Amino acid sequence: MRVFITGICGFVGNAIATWLRLHDSTIHASGLDNFLRPGSETNRLRLKALGVTVQHGDVRQPSDFEDLPAADWIIDAAANPSVLAGVDGITSTRRLVEHNLLGTINVLEYGKRTRAGLVLLSTSRVYSLSALASLPMTVRDEAFCLNEQSTLPRGVSRRGVTTEFSTEPPVSLYGSTKLASEILALEYADTFHTPLWINRCAVLGGGGQFGTAEQGVFSYWIHAYAAKRPLRYIGFKGTGYQVRDLLHPEDLAALIFAQMKNTSAGSNRVLNVGGGPGNAISLARLTAWCSQHFGEHRVSSDPTPRPFDIPWFVTDSSQAAETFNWQPRRTLTSILDEIAEHARDNPSWLDMTSSV
Repeated sequence: MRVFITGICGFVGNAIATWLRLHDSTIHASGLDNFLRPGSETNRLRLKALGVTVQHGDVRQPSDFEDLPAADWIIDAAANPSVLAGVDGITSTRRLVEHNLLGTINVLEYGKRTRAGLVLLSTSRVYSLSALASLPMTVRDEAFCLNEQSTLPRGVSRRGVTTEFSTEPPVSLYGSTKLASEILALEYADTFHTPLWINRCAVLGGGGQFGTAEQGVFSYWIHAYAAKRPLRYIGFKGTGYQVRDLLHPEDLAALIFAQMKNTSAGSNRVLNVGGGPGNAISLARLTAWCSQHFGEHRVSSDPTPRPFDIPWFVTDSSQAAETFNWQPRRTLTSILDEIAEHARDNPSWLDMTSSV
């Protein structure tokens, strides 16, 4: 099987390529990366040692796809994944749209030319901000959780958020580019009769991630805490009660492998993929975990709300479980332990991988 991965030297693309090669030696993995993200060069040699072909290229440039060889499957792992992109004063709106939407168009055209199937990595950020913000919440053990005594909207339960939850705007500029990419991918798949899977991923994390405060927050928090750098609980009265679920990219890779073995997508081609309730934790609880591993370190509070922040998001991946008999194998503790070990072994990691 010939698999081509965009963003192959990013944290997720590299993890997927590595897992596929180690799991099935008959897979020929290759990909491109623009190496804009500091730290991404560190993955090139590792992939080369595994026999993975890596070339420099930019998904925003149609010409970079012209001479690519045919592939059986494309995994689109290239994106600007920050929810603050376009409003943070660092990334322009044009750059965001070019990366996440124009890049998808170039990937789709490449897939059309080579008749390849596509696995599009999307995001839980496609869900409506106002609908998520209005979910009834209560607090338990320093963490927001659903108030199940209240009436819950369609698409959410104690198991988390499903694909039936509202995607009504606003969803953030980032979320809207990914949602538009999903729609285009579905149209191309129907029009040109090519296999497609869309995975709306929860927060991904693990050792070696290029974490920042806006993306890869679990990795960033642990590395910053270990280095005794300033940390803040932002918004929500400065409590740190906001909750996310965590997924290791190896578990995502296992699902993608199963998806590539199934060329008959059927009617449900869009799946939520996350760690679920068992892998969910608040920032306050993550800080308590860090204190047990790295000693005491003060986290300050800033109650000022930040654009696009939501109090709680936990992924309901039951559809992926039913379709592929899939569930995440990596526990929350094992992932946090892996990040902590990486932080101990690489105390200057944030300096090396920071873009500022």
